[in-house]
Amino acid sequence: MKRSDKDKSASVAMISRRAAVLGGLQLAVAGTLVWRMRQMQVKQADQFRLLADENRINIRLIPPARGLIHDRNGVLIAGNEQNYRIVMVREDAGDIDAALARLRRLVPLSDEDIERARRDLLRNRSFVPVTIIDRLRWEEVARVAANAPALPGITPEVGLSRSYPLRGDFAHVVGYVGPVSERDLEALENPDPVLQIPRFQIGKIGVERALEDSLRGSAGSRRIEVNSVGRVMRELDRVEGVAGVNAQLTLDHRLQNFAQARLGGESAAAVVMDVHNGDLLAMASAPTFDPNLFVRGISVPDYQGLLDDPYRPLADKTVQGMYPPGSTFKMVTALAALQARETTPDERVYCPGHMDVSGTRFHCWRRGGHGRVNMVSALSESCDVYFYEMAQRVGIDKINEMSERLGLGIRYDLPMSAVQSGLNPTREWKQARRGAPWMVGDTVNASIGQGFVLSTPLQLAVMTARLASGTAVLPRLVRSINGVEQVSEVAKGLDLDPSWIDLVRRGMSDVCNTQRGTAWSSRIVEADYRMAGKTGTSQVFSITAAERAAGLRSQEDLPWNRRNHALFVGFAPDIAPRIAVSVVVEHGGGGSSAAAPIGRDLVLAALSGGMPPLSAYPTPQRNRIETQQRELQQRMSQSTPPGADRA
Repeated sequence: MKRSDKDKSASVAMISRRAAVLGGLQLAVAGTLVWRMRQMQVKQADQFRLLADENRINIRLIPPARGLIHDRNGVLIAGNEQNYRIVMVREDAGDIDAALARLRRLVPLSDEDIERARRDLLRNRSFVPVTIIDRLRWEEVARVAANAPALPGITPEVGLSRSYPLRGDFAHVVGYVGPVSERDLEALENPDPVLQIPRFQIGKIGVERALEDSLRGSAGSRRIEVNSVGRVMRELDRVEGVAGVNAQLTLDHRLQNFAQARLGGESAAAVVMDVHNGDLLAMASAPTFDPNLFVRGISVPDYQGLLDDPYRPLADKTVQGMYPPGSTFKMVTALAALQARETTPDERVYCPGHMDVSGTRFHCWRRGGHGRVNMVSALSESCDVYFYEMAQRVGIDKINEMSERLGLGIRYDLPMSAVQSGLNPTREWKQARRGAPWMVGDTVNASIGQGFVLSTPLQLAVMTARLASGTAVLPRLVRSINGVEQVSEVAKGLDLDPSWIDLVRRGMSDVCNTQRGTAWSSRIVEADYRMAGKTGTSQVFSITAAERAAGLRSQEDLPWNRRNHALFVGFAPDIAPRIAVSVVVEHGGGGSSAAAPIGRDLVLAALSGGMPPLSAYPTPQRNRIETQQRELQQRMSQSTPPGADRA
């Protein structure tokens, strides 16, 4: 069928439109390609030339500056120092053994350094920079830089390394950093990429570990150009990382330094605490160690020496050490008896020096007995028989309830390592752990802080602070983060009759301020500083009948590790308390002779803000104390290096 002219015209018009559209699309595509080619060949020519030239552009992470840690007065206790180091990139270095051999001729590398470097280089990806050696002198770095053409893949760098200017004073609380280990990486579900940098430092214990995510900061990055032999030619751009947060602790560096020096020579722990807001002013564990040794990776002999020390310098005894609290627990039993209405303040109990319970004789520490005592005199003279009697009336359940109310048996949420909860033993606990029912004798033992009862020095300080303030105050270690105050929880009341707390405080005051008190020799004579307290002696081993027959008669005859622990808790001033203190001297013997004098010195140092004033000591003791203080000042200066801020 022949098509009409009209149909032919319509068909031609449609084809023309389609051709125009298709031509326009082709022109747009061609124009875009031309524009993009111009961009790549003219404006981005240098960039693509570099990228195409054997992939000579490397992107490397920049470790962030670790956040600083200060004491309550702003004194630096954990900072960063400039660190000259040498890094190697395996894919640029070629034969790593030959490269290490060339480097060894320029800087001091031990066989151990070489072996570690080879291990790190082979363990990590070939493009990852590995630190070969750090903490070099400028002269050594300059030698490497001058020989750079002969050292492909080897680059000197300036970085930051952790430092602890006050050395051992804060070692247990603040902790230390060390190189990232495989175990560290395995413990993290999604590890930060910066942790993949060989020998990157992270917190290992203490505050450094607990606040690791905040202190670490965020990594930056830099693009560098390297030539065909791996030598760094220039830095193309850099994005700086974000430094970690700065933390301020509640601890006072002067008091901490004094406490460490005062505990010197002992295996001991001491805690000083503000009774109103819970601020921990000092947490000293002795002996201590230098955390700077761990920053680079401590040597095997140094580490083994710390492990073999019988005084356990690596353990933080303030929160990890659990000890029978001994007679420092008697305030718990006293308040439990008052709460249960099983006694009155004036009731007197006769102490003949022992008490027979279920066929077992329980002795008082004074073999001849104390005669008739009431609650205040029983606390002051530390009469065991009085509390044996109260325990049988009250029972273990109510004693445990009061113990927890005063802060014992609780694991406090502090940014420290291995904080222990202590032990308030219950009937159920003994049945489950010992497979035996609870006995009356167990309650009698618990009433004087023996048997199964265990407490940490921190818990004993909290207990004392609660008795001093009448509130359920909680311990606080972090004061501020990046200058923002960390608000502490408002302490609630203890829900105890204030007259009962006053009665216990009076007994504690008499411990230190009456001649029959067990801490009379450690009294403070200045009214503004006068102290209340309680001594304690917890038995570790008893002298057996066979040993007595062989001539052993006293604790001094026993090996050191079998002697009793010495304890003291106290608060001051006794009228309007401000601070609480606890002291534990492992195997120190008697609390009145070994722990109470330390407690007195810590109280005076905390309240006076410096070396305890001689006028606060009884006159006959002042010559001895003056000599002791001269020795303490020498110890304090030795533990703090020149240049460390002791403002």
